[in-house]
Amino acid sequence: MASSTTSLYLVLGIPTTADENEIRAAYRRLARTCHPDVVSIKKKEMSANLFMKIHAAYSTLSDPDKRADYDKGLYGRNNNPFGSSATMAAPASSGFYSYRRRGNWETDQCW
Repeated sequence: MASSTTSLYLVLGIPTTADENEIRAAYRRLARTCHPDVVSIKKKEMSANLFMKIHAAYSTLSDPDKRADYDKGLYGRNNNPFGSSATMAAPASSGFYSYRRRGNWETDQCW
């Protein structure tokens, strides 16, 4: 995976090409073994943290829009810490860029 942290796909143990049924089946399988209500008292805290990760992965990957955004972020990134040339060429979402584009900076100041 391209991400430096654990991928949501790895959390659920599924391939990146998994469909909705595979995602649901993996979530249910893991929930049966990792849910805090199922494990022994000694493992409840560790199990709760693991189950929260599993649930977060499922909620992201089961929603098509969230999954598309996640995949775009996971595979669309360049490993360059300053961003790729494509992201540097279109900084329209940046507040500073739109501020410069607006016109005369000095007239906007309240002096």
